Formats: sequence, structure tokens, C-alpha cells
Amino acid sequence: MASLIRSIAIATTLIISSVVSATIVMAEATANFDGFTLDSTKKTASVGGSTGGTVSIPAITGGSDRSGNKCLGFGDSKPDHLMTLTQAIPKLNLKVNSSGRDTTIVIQGPDGELRCGDDTGSKKDASFSGSNWSAGTYKIWVGSMDPGDRGSYRLSAQAE
Repeated sequence: MASLIRSIAIATTLIISSVVSATIVMAEATANFDGFTLDSTKKTASVGGSTGGTVSIPAITGGSDRSGNKCLGFGDSKPDHLMTLTQAIPKLNLKVNSSGRDTTIVIQGPDGELRCGDDTGSKKDASFSGSNWSAGTYKIWVGSMDPGDRGSYRLSAQAE
């Protein structure tokens, strides 16, 4: 009986530790690659990066975003890019071009809300189109479906 209680205590500690780690990871304020700013005069941007992380995105995000889209793949513990919106944007499109690699995208807003995207139509490159983007800094992760799968990509953003 004592061994069962000890096992339960260890499992509970591991679960709490994982939740605390996920919260800390999502709060990071630096990025692996270049960031960009969109405003009333600059409505498009394109930055590069590479996939290759081994951190489970569903474990970090809780599995889905505010609209029920699944948050998939593997990424780094730090965001890949920081996107700053100097004003609210009614509609924004984000697309990954990795020459056909199977990528995913997670965007965490300034309020902590998540938006997740996967395949674009029949292509395996990730994309996300959404509305009602508040002004502020957004953290963006570009992941791959396989842990450690390294490949370069371009992330493009277009405000409408």
C-alpha cells in the first residue's frame, strides 16, 4: 500500500511539474528567429526559420485552440518568431512555405489565447487565417509533425 501511495505521489508531482513547465514555456518573451511588425503602412511581412524542435506542441497548448482547432506537431520551447501588431487588424493570413514539409503553426496572442493551424488544402505546409487580431505582440511557433525533423521555411503574413 505504501508503494502505491508513493507511486501516486510521484505521478502527481510529474503532472504538476509538466503543467508548470508548459506555462513557463508559453510565457517566453524571446524568439529563435527574426520577428516582424505590421501596421497601417506595412501590411505584409516574410521571415525565415527552421523546424527541428522536440517539444510536443499538444503538451504545451493543451491540445487545441480557442476555436477547437487541434494544435499539432513538435517545436522548440521558445517561440520561433514574435509578431507585433501596432493596431487591431480585422483579418490576418499566416502561411508557412517549407517546400512541402509537414509543418504546423501555433500563434499565442498577447492575452494568451491560442490559434493553431495545420495543412493548407492538399499541401502539407501550415497556414492560419483568422479575424479580430488585437494590437500587441504575438508568439509564433512553426513546428513539424515529426520530432527533430529539421527543415527551413519562410513564414509570410498578410493583413487585410
